[in-house]
Amino acid sequence: MAHPLSREIPVEPEKTALLFIDVQNYNARPDGGEYRDMGLSPQEARKRHAYFFERLENVALPAMVRLQQACRRAGVEVMYTVIESLTADGRDRSLDYKITGFNVPCGSWDARVLDAIAPAGDEMVFPKTSSSVFISTNIHYILGNLGVKYLIVAGLLTDQCISSAVRDACDLGYLVTLVTDACATFSEERHTSSLSHIRGYCRQRTTDALREELQAPGRVV
Repeated sequence: MAHPLSREIPVEPEKTALLFIDVQNYNARPDGGEYRDMGLSPQEARKRHAYFFERLENVALPAMVRLQQACRRAGVEVMYTVIESLTADGRDRSLDYKITGFNVPCGSWDARVLDAIAPAGDEMVFPKTSSSVFISTNIHYILGNLGVKYLIVAGLLTDQCISSAVRDACDLGYLVTLVTDACATFSEERHTSSLSHIRGYCRQRTTDALREELQAPGRVV
């Protein structure tokens, strides 16, 4: 690294992982279990959370697709987290998830990554039952085995599981890049406020800026 005491360092693809957080049927589709559990029809869910679904479908998800393609082509390890219990009844969930009412049974449709960014080949998926993936999975151990130093983060929700992962990754010694247009939450205020609050833990880039960064002589992104 040219400037090891700065967060503003371009990623090295061979030492980088892209992590999509909780982009799954449960919470990213209006017919997902999070909304069914509220007693909402898909139409009601879409109406109640109009901002979220509009941003996800028109901004964040298309950005995630471009980001995924660019990282795959650059040789960046692509990973995913999903909210998913190890059991059918969710007895292994964190207390917070039990209080909140989140339970995505092991192997269920709700636990699947959205088709638009579905894992390919042997890309790894980490089921989690806490806000931060670093608390309820072995991802830190796996990233260490892979020699990952840089972590690119995108997904849902900006002010909850994204924020938790960014802060924990920073404390664990990763140089984190948050992709601002490849994240979403339930209001513009929540999104922009979260970006402001975690600015000190990561550098922030748009998808197109990061795609340009990943481009290098001999590499087509």
